[in-house]
Amino acid sequence: MVTQDFENKTKALIDSLKAICANYGLGNDGNEFKIITQVFLYKFLNDKFAFEAKKVDANINNANKWEDAFIAMSDDDIEMLQLQIGADAAILKPVHFISHLFSKQNAPDFAKLFDDTLRDIAINNNDVFAVKTDGGAKVVLFERISEYIADPSKRDDFCRALINKLIEFSFERIFTQKYDFYATIFEYLIKDYNNDSGGKYAEYYTPHAVAKIMAAILVPSEQQGQIKNVSCYDPSAGSGTLLMNIAHAIGENRCSIYSQDISQKSSSLLRLNLILNNLVHSIPNVIQGNTILHPYHKNSSSQQTAQHSASLKQFDYIVSNPPFKMDFSDFRDDLDSKANQQRFFAGIPKVPPKVKEKMAIYQLFLQHIIRSLKVGGKAAVVVPTGFITAQSGIDKKIRQRLVDNKMLAGVVSMPSNIFATTGTNVSILFIDDSNEKGVVLIDASNLGTKVKDGKNQKTVLSEAEEDNIINTFNSKTAVDDLSVVISYDDIANKNYSLSAGQYFEVKIEYTDITADEFTAKMKGFTDNLDSLFSESHELETEIKKQLAGLKYE
Repeated sequence: MVTQDFENKTKALIDSLKAICANYGLGNDGNEFKIITQVFLYKFLNDKFAFEAKKVDANINNANKWEDAFIAMSDDDIEMLQLQIGADAAILKPVHFISHLFSKQNAPDFAKLFDDTLRDIAINNNDVFAVKTDGGAKVVLFERISEYIADPSKRDDFCRALINKLIEFSFERIFTQKYDFYATIFEYLIKDYNNDSGGKYAEYYTPHAVAKIMAAILVPSEQQGQIKNVSCYDPSAGSGTLLMNIAHAIGENRCSIYSQDISQKSSSLLRLNLILNNLVHSIPNVIQGNTILHPYHKNSSSQQTAQHSASLKQFDYIVSNPPFKMDFSDFRDDLDSKANQQRFFAGIPKVPPKVKEKMAIYQLFLQHIIRSLKVGGKAAVVVPTGFITAQSGIDKKIRQRLVDNKMLAGVVSMPSNIFATTGTNVSILFIDDSNEKGVVLIDASNLGTKVKDGKNQKTVLSEAEEDNIINTFNSKTAVDDLSVVISYDDIANKNYSLSAGQYFEVKIEYTDITADEFTAKMKGFTDNLDSLFSESHELETEIKKQLAGLKYE
């Protein structure tokens, strides 16, 4: 109940920040999400610092105003306290505190003071909190927020409104909460800024059902708490839903996150997600850039092997919901080089003469993922369902590689409209080169309930249905009309099809009846056919009469 109450208060804070933006002409503005997420993050880091400082120092914890107790400390004591504060907290100075800005809000040029404070926090914490680009540049934590207000005369009032809203709220009581709370808050925070707006690199939020199923199959419940010191990678990370789920299943302090995404917005949102989920140590591994053209994460020369001479870094776990179709014709020929032959072993899609935007870029991501997986590693990738049955081309070559090299765990074909923003049917491909036998194919297309989501319709799986899929896959159980467990040879004999339906048994039910019962049933069929023929003849005669009457009229 306490958590629910605080969740509501947190959402109210987010709503009030959006209201302030609207009041100053920034409602639904392209820069609104930058202001909302950065102001929210500034508040979060302030309260996180206070929370950690109080754990370290009893005087700060017992003080009526913790900021006053902190300011009263000597420089040496402050430096020592900062060294003891947890790694997930930004290092702040007294002039960075929200209470300090609140006390200075009537000063001239308050907007400049507000912006300078945020920029100073960013610079002082650049080594840990900056996101890098694939070219090596650093994207700092905070920008000059007030400059998004076009009228300079309104900037001071805008920043005063923000600081007055932040001073009323505190995160401190909730820092002991776990993943589910922050996942809900993060989704609420970005819900208006993370939709498919039709742009070239527009992202969409991976449904919780998909993320949950992927994480629970990659890390079964009996393995949770047993895995440690592993790496998790997403080459098309978006805002990080899949990475957060896999990190939560493994344990945030037991794994390191690596990512790359071409979108600046996505990389900033992923950084926020990592901060909220105690994964600050992984922020230096967040890269903004083109994974296909310029993959950033590479092995050092000493780690390269004959098997992985392309020098891509290999990971223990990979999760991905890559874009399916996209025009990459402008750099397609740059990929078709000797250096990329091992990475794109099945080939590179050709540029179609008319519909360049339908180039199957997911095929490149899938090949990149296979090359980026450690020996003994596991991956889960969302693919269009057409991938699992294509009879030729790159899709089939990829499936053949997975089957012939015995590195396939299985496939879960999801219901249609599991993504509200796309009608494409999707499946989840599970890769595991330690799986010597027993490939699991699940057809979950008939599960779920259809609901309206704005103007779109989507299919929602119940928790029981999600758990059924997970348990069926992990236990390698064959269930009528849901799942099959087959061998690699079975798949090869079916032209490498990964569609569960092609392996379902056709069942014919037999019923024992006597000769008299058989004769009676056959007579019934004959009488029924005679009746239908008679009705048909009568109808034909009637139609001819009506047509003849019309002719003479």
